[in-house]
Amino acid sequence: MTDLSNSELRRLDLTLLLVFLGLLRHRKANAVADELGLTQSAISQGLKRLREIFGDPLFLRRPHGMEPTATALALEASVSGAVESLRGALGAARQFDPARASGTLRISALDAEQAVIIPRLAARLRKSAPGLRLSVLPHGRGDAIEALNEGQADVALGFLWNCPPQISGEKLYDETFLVAGRPRALPKAPRISLDDYCKAEHVLISPAGDLKGVVDDRLEAMGKSRRIVLGLPAFLPALAAVAASTAIVTLPARVAANFARGFGLVTAKPPLEIRSFAVSAYWHRRNDAQPQLQWLRQHLLSIGKEKN
Repeated sequence: MTDLSNSELRRLDLTLLLVFLGLLRHRKANAVADELGLTQSAISQGLKRLREIFGDPLFLRRPHGMEPTATALALEASVSGAVESLRGALGAARQFDPARASGTLRISALDAEQAVIIPRLAARLRKSAPGLRLSVLPHGRGDAIEALNEGQADVALGFLWNCPPQISGEKLYDETFLVAGRPRALPKAPRISLDDYCKAEHVLISPAGDLKGVVDDRLEAMGKSRRIVLGLPAFLPALAAVAASTAIVTLPARVAANFARGFGLVTAKPPLEIRSFAVSAYWHRRNDAQPQLQWLRQHLLSIGKEKN
């Protein structure tokens, strides 16, 4: 028997190898058929193909059953090893043991999700998957999708207006808004009137550097406006700026609930209706069944259900 060429290897499939190993083990075609859930005719056809590929009878019919040839016996260890290696590889791909896992999880998230979700996720990883590291990429929506497409991020957190067909998503929680400011800026907290809101100085969070946001669009539709005195790209610097002034800031409720008090601020419900939005986890569809990412998504869903 010579080494198999690529064309000969292409004629092999896993079923043929299982037929081969079954005949070595049972020495009877009907027993192999029962074990693999095949017909005896299929076993006979499989044996015929094996004989053609290896250029050897492999099994000789005897009164007591199928007797393996010297070639078949010589092949047994190698074929068995190959099947078990494949079985192990498939099993490893379907299982994930967080306690033994290692490597890096890469998550794309802007500062609101970085502040609200990532610390809790990192604490969970330290407890249940200490061998995993967490790397956070500060991507906006377009860059986050590109990172998922290119495999540079495992999961993206946030809100996408239009989710591309190759991206899967799962809602973690619905986000609303609160107004934060020093007690003298919000003397009637947890309330503020629309007039007082419009008269106040405002800090605006805008990663793009714009000095107009969804609140301004809503006020404009109502025939009103507000005065923005400072634009910042992130929420925590905005809270620090408000703590050092008499301005107020309108920001996601979970960020306000988690951090406003630490800056000496109080919060109030916005005096106008601002559309809520869903904070979701996104991933590429090629990873829908990836066990490690399924485990990660379950933790993210659990964090989304936690109270502030």
